[in-house]
Amino acid sequence: MLTLDTFLSRTQTNGLIVLKDGINECEWTDEGMTSDTRHILMSATKSIVGLLCRVLADKQLLDASLPLSHYVPEIAHTAYANATARDLLDMQVEPHLDEVDLSRYSTAVNWNPVPPDATPLGLHDFFRTLPSRTSSNGGPFRYLSANTDLLGWVIERATDRSFADCLSSHLWAAMGAEKSAFVTLDCQGSPRTAGGLCATLHDFAHVGQLLIDAQTHTRSIVPRTWIDDVMKNGDADAWADGEFAQAFRRWKMRYHSGWYIIDAAPQILFALGIHGQHLFVDIEHRMVIAKLSSHAVALDVSAIELTLRSVAEFRRIAIADSRGRGVGIDVSICIYLWRQGRTWYPDVK
Repeated sequence: MLTLDTFLSRTQTNGLIVLKDGINECEWTDEGMTSDTRHILMSATKSIVGLLCRVLADKQLLDASLPLSHYVPEIAHTAYANATARDLLDMQVEPHLDEVDLSRYSTAVNWNPVPPDATPLGLHDFFRTLPSRTSSNGGPFRYLSANTDLLGWVIERATDRSFADCLSSHLWAAMGAEKSAFVTLDCQGSPRTAGGLCATLHDFAHVGQLLIDAQTHTRSIVPRTWIDDVMKNGDADAWADGEFAQAFRRWKMRYHSGWYIIDAAPQILFALGIHGQHLFVDIEHRMVIAKLSSHAVALDVSAIELTLRSVAEFRRIAIADSRGRGVGIDVSICIYLWRQGRTWYPDVK
């Protein structure tokens, strides 16, 4: 049987928090984490950018249906010219980047030391110097981090503000974040909006709570229409034909606005970043599970699968318990059982 402590160890967890109705029901951190630690969210950043885009659209500051070149004319000659923010948000753009392009992109994000013989390159330089190619938009799911980094430039142009200022005023400060967040920058000061956001465990969980609050609060930060859109839309065929379908073959899934959606009852949304960053949101049962980790392997499929199956089983037990007793989910009881290894099916090993 898999106990909570074993699960945390096997998935190299740095911090875990469970919220029910906005109340902290369970929190665990390893010795390296404190309430002030800003842990990198990796590609879970993309999901937060997706939220920000909808907030901006609701305020008529961004039109996701316009060609990207409307906001960034510098890319009018590239394969991205006729793609839209919607295409980027749904990962349905294929700009046909070759190995040279991807190598230049890796240099541009500024996460690795620039080789001595290489010329420093920023993200804006990378996008504006892409060769002219015909792109495929609206097709199969094609996961490409460059899409969301380009979206960061679009946000800055659409709002005439830095990404950090925009995120702060429209989302972070507005939700009452406990701590400031950080974002990594390229050599020219442009933000890494595909994966560079760093936040505390509590504030990461609060992002998930925003989605739940949008269902019940008339003055929520995230528009309720965004929740309805994500829960109902997204191209299931694009996902099925896309590059992640095989890895996630156990689940009926979609991807929309930077979020993964598992449609098996009960439905759940989640953000995902390499090295084990997860944010799960069960809107129907008002539960949030945030997990920050340090997987040794960037894309550890077995650890991701174990996390997804474990979260699904935890929710199943919680929901079954609540139905049997005619009350809301008693998360504290489920946490206790989880610690004892008494909530799992035998195949969760």
